[in-house]
Amino acid sequence: MIAEYGHIALILALCLALVQGILPLIGAARGIDSWTALAPQAALGQAVLVAFAFGCLTYAYVTSDFSVLNVAENSHTLKPMLYKISGVWGNHEGSLLLWILILVIFGAAVAVFGGNLPATLKARVLAIQGLIGVGFLAFILFTSNPFGRLLPPPLEGRGLNPLLQDPGLAFHPPFLYLGYVGFSVAFSFAVAALIEGRVDPAWARWVRPWTLAAWCFLTLGIALGSWWAYYELGWGGWWFWDPVENASFMPWLAGTALLHSAIVVEKRDTLKSWTILLAILTFSLSLLGTFLVRSGVINSVHAFATDPTRGVFILAFLGVVVGGSLALYALRAPALQAVGVFAPISREGALVLNNLLLAVASAAVLLGTLYPVALDAISGAKVSVGPQYFNAVFMPLMAPLVAAIAVGPMLAWKRGDLATALQRLVPAAVAMLIALGLGLWLMDAKNFYSLLGLGLGAWLGIGALCEVALRVKLFAGPLSETLNRARFLPRAAWGMTVAHLGVAMLVLGITVSETWQIEVQQVMKPGEVAKVGPVEYRFLGVQPIKGPNYTAQQGRFEVLENGRVVREMRPAQRRYQQPPMETTEAAIRPSPVADLYAVVGEGNAETGWAVRLYWKPLVSWIWLGALVMAFGGVLSLSDRRHRVGAPVRRRQAAPSAAE
Repeated sequence: MIAEYGHIALILALCLALVQGILPLIGAARGIDSWTALAPQAALGQAVLVAFAFGCLTYAYVTSDFSVLNVAENSHTLKPMLYKISGVWGNHEGSLLLWILILVIFGAAVAVFGGNLPATLKARVLAIQGLIGVGFLAFILFTSNPFGRLLPPPLEGRGLNPLLQDPGLAFHPPFLYLGYVGFSVAFSFAVAALIEGRVDPAWARWVRPWTLAAWCFLTLGIALGSWWAYYELGWGGWWFWDPVENASFMPWLAGTALLHSAIVVEKRDTLKSWTILLAILTFSLSLLGTFLVRSGVINSVHAFATDPTRGVFILAFLGVVVGGSLALYALRAPALQAVGVFAPISREGALVLNNLLLAVASAAVLLGTLYPVALDAISGAKVSVGPQYFNAVFMPLMAPLVAAIAVGPMLAWKRGDLATALQRLVPAAVAMLIALGLGLWLMDAKNFYSLLGLGLGAWLGIGALCEVALRVKLFAGPLSETLNRARFLPRAAWGMTVAHLGVAMLVLGITVSETWQIEVQQVMKPGEVAKVGPVEYRFLGVQPIKGPNYTAQQGRFEVLENGRVVREMRPAQRRYQQPPMETTEAAIRPSPVADLYAVVGEGNAETGWAVRLYWKPLVSWIWLGALVMAFGGVLSLSDRRHRVGAPVRRRQAAPSAAE
């Protein structure tokens, strides 16, 4: 009966979502306080019901209840417990239930932590969240029921895709969905503001923490997915511009622009209309990613194989959400008058440049992702848009963006002085010149993009430190004064600096790993040695091993530095029985300086085994940089100014007649 209880809970949740989505909107419009007050209670009740349904499905997986069709198709008694649990969201139906669970958790969080919101705005935000919930709950109940029964039940399940049986991918979808769905709150705030016809610094102060939380989660989710692809697929890369990778990257780009645009609204009461549009587009891109993954229009290792009717449902829902919100925007946005004015050379101007470059980059990725799909649908022609297009278009957009990140915080609000800002960045310029000189000395063939990446990484990293040094007046006074200033510097300022340092680490990691990576592919017999960069790999042979639900051929390598064995590496080729599949398990020894990476392929003792060996300098900085960026976001999120209301503008009272 557990499955039936879960199904009933989803039906009740849909009923509550309808109540949450309709009555508070009417109550806020007509001043019916009792209807307005329904929104928080409905959001909390919906969260309890969906959490109960998710718990029911998890219980069915943990107990291997193969009478539930979803469990029979995606689980197996021999799977380790971690993958039984992660199997809950390792399929279309379960992952959709996870999406809905996160959606209602965010709605409940607004209900609980939105005490400083005006009652009507809070009701409208929760109502929009409720209407989004109606769409997804209807989708799961009518097309993707995770609690369908299979009678008689089989003795054994089909098992989970072996590529998904990995700790990295066990945690990747929850973080990714926390990012995707988190942007729904910014979307709801935007639509609610359009309905009320009011966007002000207080609105920006309220929406920023939710946007920042979603951005942090999405950053971690993308980083986990990249890390998984790096060590699990065995191809040695970390990003391939896969359509589903792009589906997560586009809302990240738009969300980054939204974060910076909201700062301008909060500080200068301008860019209101643009910020509202960004909030709508960011969540729309999240929904587009859902359509790409679940519609069957693309082939990807990340995509769920689903029938076309599901794609039609999502496309219709996407059309309603995006079309409806953009229609409302077209109707109400002209009334959102900007108050603040600023010169092109100012901090506002730098943030506008940031927004424009991020928006264009997101549009370029969107074009490259959808063009093959659209062409196939229109003419049946098959084309592939690969890394060459994305690198050629994306890199020129990112270079000026990274350069501007260091300059922007040095400029004053409203009107800045570019010469003064550049003077403050002299240490960054010196670091950039040193990095360029080092690159020219080390490179055999001078690569423009590699030199550019080295210079920009050094420029941004030292530039971020220059900015915080200026804030605390480093070397401009007694050390005690500097430490005191650092102590009382707002966490949001520290968070910005840390996040920008993370970007610098990411840029340097990408540049150095792609420029100086050394790869050796050859056939090796036991006892042979291959030199790869500064180390040597001695091949010791291959031996069979047995895992909990697989068998494997495991290779053994000794890594030598200056003729001395420093470590051993054991890559493998695994063979899963249920479902039948072979996977590559790379052996990786990460370090801050360089990763050692070994893969063993097919072969035998007579002819030898095909191996791929790598030396990857600074590649770990890619994921470390992403973690530092996310930590910067969390640090900024912890600033108490995000937990209190925005300051109210002082208004000079008009002189009375008695005066």
